[in-house]
Amino acid sequence: MRRIAAALAVLLLGAASHAAETQPRETIVTSDVDRFFTLHDDPALAADPDQLAARYLADASPGLQEFMVLRRITPEKLATALRSKPQLFVDARGCAAKLGNVRARLVEATDRLAALYPAAKFPPITIAIGRGTTAGTANAKGLYIGLEALCAAKFIEADDEDRFVHVIAHEYVHAQQPLAQVEDREESVLRAALVEGAAEFVAEKMSGSVGYPLLHLWAKGREKELETSFLAEKDGKAIGSRWLYNQQGQDGWPGDLGYWVGYRVAKSYYDRAPDKAAAIRAIIEMRDPATFLAESGWTPGMTL
Repeated sequence: MRRIAAALAVLLLGAASHAAETQPRETIVTSDVDRFFTLHDDPALAADPDQLAARYLADASPGLQEFMVLRRITPEKLATALRSKPQLFVDARGCAAKLGNVRARLVEATDRLAALYPAAKFPPITIAIGRGTTAGTANAKGLYIGLEALCAAKFIEADDEDRFVHVIAHEYVHAQQPLAQVEDREESVLRAALVEGAAEFVAEKMSGSVGYPLLHLWAKGREKELETSFLAEKDGKAIGSRWLYNQQGQDGWPGDLGYWVGYRVAKSYYDRAPDKAAAIRAIIEMRDPATFLAESGWTPGMTL
């Protein structure tokens, strides 16, 4: 009997261990989206901020609560968005139907991150409804995705499912980066571009594509011209520059082109590194952008 009991204990322990191994490392929370769309057809939601507060925001997940703080989502601002941009939220309902496939692909992507970077942290991913201004942000506590904003951001990537997977992979890298943990409104073009470019490079390794592929298409054939200009402007302030945080850009110049330059610097660093695992760690854990740039071997217009 003891032998049978011991054998059974081993089997149960093995089964428990296997179950633990097959559990996703991260939690992907979409309950806020589900709850919002059960309420969305009621016109009182847009008309009365108190209704929004009581019926949607009062039951917010921990991730949505953090998102509200980070991006100033209040009942009044959300009600205003529902009234002024109603089609944004209507379109988001169809996009939300694709979250099942997005979830499965994100699990695969974070599994690849674990293999690439064993020190990775796996904070929860919250996909919620915001006020139409932020597609995604991250800190060490988690990732926060505004479904309605990311659904509308077809200028980033045309396919909804691909866009969600690749942008969320990009944001997940930010959760690992020391430099991404504090927002600095005075940061330089170089610092911002390398933080974003590092996230783009590692996201490509995780999900099969960068988060912002249209930048690569636009810049093809113009590498030397663009990167020479970047080098001349790298010490300027990122906010207000033509390289970052400029939405969709203007006058034919795309928004966030610094992501593309930063990606190329990170790729140059990785390509020339003999130890690829150490290179991934250095790219993610970068603390001194100027030193990283000098060590990358990158030069404007180089072939990568």
